[in-house]
Amino acid sequence: MTPIVVAIEPRKRIALVAHDNKKQDLLEWARFNRDLLAHHELLATGTTGILLEEALRTPVVKLQSGPLGGDQQIGAKIAEGTIDFVIFFWGGE
Repeated sequence: MTPIVVAIEPRKRIALVAHDNKKQDLLEWARFNRDLLAHHELLATGTTGILLEEALRTPVVKLQSGPLGGDQQIGAKIAEGTIDFVIFFWGGE
C-alpha cells in the first residue's frame, strides 16, 4: 500500500463552534488568542461568527446558524477536507 502524503499549508482553515451557553467562553478564548487566529481563515456558524468577527475585528466566514444547518455545513467541509481543524466549546450547564 502506498501512503498518501498531504501537504498542510501554514495558513489553516479553522472552524470555531460553541453551544449557546459556551459562546462567552469561546469569545474569551478567541480574544486571548487573537494574534494567532488572525493569521488563519476562520469559519463559524451564524451567531458565533458574528460575535467572533466583532470581538476579533477580523473576517470570519459565517455559515448558517447551527439549528438551520450550520453544524452540518461544518461537517461537510470536514468531510471535503476544506477545514483543517475544529475548536468546539460545548457543555450542558
